[in-house]
Amino acid sequence: MTEHHSPAVGAGTRIGDGTLAVRAGLPEPVKNEPTMPGPVFAAHFHLPGDVEGPYTYGRDTNPTWTLLEQAIGELEAPGEEVHTIAFPSGMAAVSAVLLSQARTGDTVVLPSDGYQALPLLREQLEAYAIQVRTAPTGDDAQLAVLEGARLLWIETPSNPGLDVCDVRRLVDAAHAGGTLVAVDNTLATPLGQRPLALGADFSVASGTKGLTGHGDVLLGYVVCRDPELAADIRRWRKIVGAIPGPMEAWLAHRSLATIHLRAQRQWANALAVAEALADRDDVSGLRYPGLASDPSHKTAARQMRGFGSVVSFTLPDRAHAERFMAALRLVEDATSFGGVRSTAERRGRWGGDDVPEGFIRFSAGAEDTDDLVADVLRALELAGAGTEA
Repeated sequence: MTEHHSPAVGAGTRIGDGTLAVRAGLPEPVKNEPTMPGPVFAAHFHLPGDVEGPYTYGRDTNPTWTLLEQAIGELEAPGEEVHTIAFPSGMAAVSAVLLSQARTGDTVVLPSDGYQALPLLREQLEAYAIQVRTAPTGDDAQLAVLEGARLLWIETPSNPGLDVCDVRRLVDAAHAGGTLVAVDNTLATPLGQRPLALGADFSVASGTKGLTGHGDVLLGYVVCRDPELAADIRRWRKIVGAIPGPMEAWLAHRSLATIHLRAQRQWANALAVAEALADRDDVSGLRYPGLASDPSHKTAARQMRGFGSVVSFTLPDRAHAERFMAALRLVEDATSFGGVRSTAERRGRWGGDDVPEGFIRFSAGAEDTDDLVADVLRALELAGAGTEA
């Protein structure tokens, strides 16, 4: 297990990820008080005299956010001084980075195979006369369109195709030309990949997925080292009012205590499912960065500490995929990923991804491995036989 310094335990103390997870962001203990304070519900704070102190108005700061942001920062960059800004959703965090940094006339580079909502954001950027270039994640193709860009947006592994790019290589090339780099770390989570350690300026994620892991909280965040960049992000959050609710922030912080346990089981389950699918004639296009046979494995192994919970593969056609989905018993048909309950979906039903009609995005949960693999194989057999039960 990787060890590191953490302010949650004390200077000079080296701890593992599991210990960090259960301690991250907790305040110093106070006699007769809970070890993790409850959510603070406040639109305003008592503020006599001059405006001073950390808490003044609920759109700017909240004690519950403070603890969550401290916790996320400790997970993303253990032992380092970083700035974390929480948002009510992943897309709020994504938008905050792009729209706070790019100006009319600037150029932004996005992945052409990234998250489904990125094309909507591209339209908004172009409406502000910001030029957008795109290239696929695989083979570090974004290198070819970097020249003169203000910001490079990386998504690795990509969603839903699970391609991986060499973050350090892209960062070095971008920084050489004065380009900022943001990495979407949603799929990997801070335990699987630490973009700031790979040189990125921003680590951005939807905390809705693997970070919180229970499918009951919408959340996003941005982490960066540069205080001026952080100030830009906070200013944007204040202007648009994209603030997380205190209850959601508290639930997210509470959920972090189990991220290490959840991730270890989910990653193991994802690998087991991928291995079970690897030699099947009815499965094509199998992708999981943790498979030694995956085209991205060597790159992923250099920069990732864990390969995530998501497996993607393609079944022969739409009807076959729909029979497979209907035959699953332990796997929920849902569009999110990273939760303790396994989910899957025929991704083509949304119409926004360049994937075959039989493409399945599968997110391994925390069920017993043998049970989950058996359920998947059973559903495949039934789907191949033309039945659902």
